[in-house]
Amino acid sequence: MRRKLAAGNWKMHGLTDALAEVKALTDAHPDPDVDLLLCPPATLIAQMAWARGTHALQIGGQDCHAEQAGAHTGDIAAAMLKDAGASHVIVGHSERRADHAETDADVAAKAAAAHAAGLIAVICIGETLDQREAGHALAVVTAQLQGSLPEGATAANTVIAYEPVWAIGTGRVPTLDQIGEVHGTLRAALRDLMREASGVRLLYGGSVKGANAAEIFSVPDVDGALVGGASLTAADFSPIVTALENA
Repeated sequence: MRRKLAAGNWKMHGLTDALAEVKALTDAHPDPDVDLLLCPPATLIAQMAWARGTHALQIGGQDCHAEQAGAHTGDIAAAMLKDAGASHVIVGHSERRADHAETDADVAAKAAAAHAAGLIAVICIGETLDQREAGHALAVVTAQLQGSLPEGATAANTVIAYEPVWAIGTGRVPTLDQIGEVHGTLRAALRDLMREASGVRLLYGGSVKGANAAEIFSVPDVDGALVGGASLTAADFSPIVTALENA
């Protein structure tokens, strides 16, 4: 059985006072039936790891460098994230792919660095609206998966997050059939890439909210969500967690 995962990506949001949301979330879910993960800005990782206390909440970074160390001003090594209290790191988010021209090879290198540091890599893939409308969505995400998955990836050290670029922060959500089609395609592709394909968790991301979470989580092979804006407050994220617990 794949344990469900509710992951929040705070992106470039959050100052120290936002840590109050951690207590509100852990108070609302003191003993969750799913894994909880928050990925705050790097400036908050250590403080968030402290703020969670003994709760099972996991902390992640939003990116890492492919190298272990070096002259890379402003970058963060995977080992640094681990040292600060992180257990996961997001790699290949569409905003990184678009804003920083990251390729599949770049993402695979970062995921490999995460694994080497003992972190779980959350590898993001997803098609643009033009690719979706041209009928290329399945080919695009399959190619991204193949190119972004490093050697040595296992069900224990890797999570795949499907985030259609056109649904991130837009309020637009694919149909349940579209989500199911992509997740089924990714599961089949994983079987050709690794022995533990059935154990890899596949998350959906893109305008997930408390109002639509339950129906999204009813789709086969959707093992949780990678949530953006709705993860910034416990009031918005908690209903998503509850929906996943009840899925």
